[in-house]
Amino acid sequence: QVQLVESGGGLVQPGGSLRLSCAASGSIFSINRMGWYRQAPGKQRELVASITSGGTTNYADSVKGRFTISRDNAKNTVSLQMNSLKPEDTAVYYCNADVRTRIWDAGSRYWGQGTQVTVSS
Repeated sequence: QVQLVESGGGLVQPGGSLRLSCAASGSIFSINRMGWYRQAPGKQRELVASITSGGTTNYADSVKGRFTISRDNAKNTVSLQMNSLKPEDTAVYYCNADVRTRIWDAGSRYWGQGTQVTVSS
């Protein structure tokens, strides 16, 4: 019913930048919160950043000042600009969205398939 597709991952040197994008499509009435999570090998998935439909943002302490989350409500997209990347940022990055598919729908959380970000020299 709802699909999230990420793009923009890849290999970058320490100190470099990458921009991740995620587009939601399908049966969408409205989207409240959108966010990015990441999971490194052997570690639990963790929140990186989130943004509400009104633009309120939240960041993990480890990325504050380096990452910026933004969204386009008209296009149902969310982006993550990642600057000053560090090797410890290496992970699979997942976007998610809290989507209502009908006006009476309480909403469900949907996830993308993930995109690999590798920070290495």
